[in-house]
Amino acid sequence: MTDAKTRIDETVKANDVVLYMKGTKEMPQCGFSSRVAGVLNYMGVDYADVNVLADEEIRSGIKEYSDWPTIPQLYVKGEFVGGCDIVTEMTLSGELDTLFADNGVAFDQDAADKIREANA
Repeated sequence: MTDAKTRIDETVKANDVVLYMKGTKEMPQCGFSSRVAGVLNYMGVDYADVNVLADEEIRSGIKEYSDWPTIPQLYVKGEFVGGCDIVTEMTLSGELDTLFADNGVAFDQDAADKIREANA
């Protein structure tokens, strides 16, 4: 597991935003991954996607790395943010906008506002 942990750590630290997910940002392979990728894609966030289905060591290693049992997992500036439910709540409350803004991550504010308007 050390090799997987090292690879995860390097990926998380080398990218401002990373989503460990089932599938890819272009073709998510589960509903939860699709929801988080959809939010990031719609908001125009530049992020690295890691398909855990392509690597069993990463799939199990990411759960140990974050001490979080589920996938997807979002990281911003090396810090674990959460999974689908947390990202959804943060998007709807505006906390995700603040997190991105505070960390210098570019995103489309109008798109973020539209997500909230559509879910009001």
